[in-house]
Amino acid sequence: MEKRFGKNDKILLGTVFLILAAASVWFYFFSGEEGAFAKVTVDGQFYGAYSLKKDSEVEILIKEKVTNVLRIQNGKADMYMADCPDLLCVHQRAISRQKETIVCLPNKVVVEIVGGKEAGLDAVT
Repeated sequence: MEKRFGKNDKILLGTVFLILAAASVWFYFFSGEEGAFAKVTVDGQFYGAYSLKKDSEVEILIKEKVTNVLRIQNGKADMYMADCPDLLCVHQRAISRQKETIVCLPNKVVVEIVGGKEAGLDAVT
């Protein structure tokens, strides 16, 4: 009787798996260029555009009250603080690539990255 799956077959499959895993990690972490600006809108109105190249904290005022704080650090924008009850925007990961967004629905604040190239693949792909 002939063996169908030998040692060399296992080595080949293992090598192919490692190459695919390395390619997936590469595309996930290094595809696309970082965006140039974080564009902030409040209730659909332009609030401001902030460079991702300069570390800063942006206090977002609504009716003369600080409702959200956007932190720009190491080329990424992250919602650091919010006074909304669910804090979903605070728990979203930091963004740095074009068309990535952070949304705070209760305060109607949207942060979107603009000015860079789009990422080629995402984690779902």
